Amino acid sequence: MPNISRKGMEMPQSPIRKLVPYAEAAKKKGRKVYHLNIGQPDIKTPQVALDAIKNTNITILEYSHSAGFESYRNKLAVSYQKIGLPIATEDIIVTTGGSEALLFALGSTMDAGDEIIIPEPFYANYNGFAVSSGVKVVPVVSGIENGFALPPISDFEKLITNKTKAILICNPGNPTGYLYSKEEIQQLASLVQKHDLFLIADEVYREFVYDNEQHYSIMNIAGIENHAIMIDSVSKRYSMCGARIGCVVSKNKEVMTAALKFAQARLSPPTYEQIASEAALNTPKSYFDEVIEEYKERRDVLVQELHKIEGVTVAVPKGAFYCIAKLPVNNADNFAQWLLESFELNNETVMVAPAAGFYSTPNIGLSEVRIAYVLKKEDLVKSCEILKAALIEYKALS
Repeated sequence: MPNISRKGMEMPQSPIRKLVPYAEAAKKKGRKVYHLNIGQPDIKTPQVALDAIKNTNITILEYSHSAGFESYRNKLAVSYQKIGLPIATEDIIVTTGGSEALLFALGSTMDAGDEIIIPEPFYANYNGFAVSSGVKVVPVVSGIENGFALPPISDFEKLITNKTKAILICNPGNPTGYLYSKEEIQQLASLVQKHDLFLIADEVYREFVYDNEQHYSIMNIAGIENHAIMIDSVSKRYSMCGARIGCVVSKNKEVMTAALKFAQARLSPPTYEQIASEAALNTPKSYFDEVIEEYKERRDVLVQELHKIEGVTVAVPKGAFYCIAKLPVNNADNFAQWLLESFELNNETVMVAPAAGFYSTPNIGLSEVRIAYVLKKEDLVKSCEILKAALIEYKALS
């Protein structure tokens, strides 16, 4: 039989989804599974977006422009300008989710064998995007002991080689919930200017910021216009994960010309989803005020309940809706599988995402899990009760 590609063999499994068969098996046994493993909000999608699809009278479902509807890009640019980001229509290419935006960014700036520096832990799919692009991830480690703050710039600088093309950050961070300060972003900006690198920022959680903190975008920094590439998405902002609409944003004309060629190769982003995304821009501010307050309350409940469990350490997130928790286990992968296969409390169990898959360095994060606080507060309390009982039983079995 013919062999599959080296890329196919090296493509990593998703730490978020690889345990799905065990969760499905648990449900077939009649168990309730609390999904703390995936960032699928239970917040309702804005009605204005759903109504826009329902009220269309399309008779021919045509291709859209490869860069996306001009009307959507125009309104998107205006929405960015309203929050102080100097972005014009021509700086935007609409993509099939933030995932495609990242692939376009990598494809437009890097060749096979080039290197990208990423603070870890990072969104697990960055590993997959790098493999599919033939790019080498060079990690710089951040730690739970200081809340996964940006590592010292000297740690970045010593990793830069003639193969280095970019630094990639997620702000606020998935999986850590860490929010980079203005000073940290400025330090990175100075570094990419000094070494003539790209700075790619995944800013899909921009609105989800707590404790009166402020998000600071790389698009706000004067002088790095030709270095900065922003990734965005409607998935979490409007609770529209299934819409698969994102965008890649840059004022670098050469980058955008290259990205458009990748966009043309996949023809166009989906039509109905663009209609919904354009309409979603009319979502009232009150929607976000309520959503952010709800997530802050969920974060507070989750952190409070995790602190009650002996041996658990948690980094308090300032943004997004994830946190990393360090558990008193040697291997969180084994523990997460055991939770689904062998444990139940009143016929209920929990599903978490082992955090080792959010690192690129081997054997780091083995005792950590990512928890998404996208469930109702009472479900988060129940989940932590189950987790506490499970850790006691698991320790007794070890």
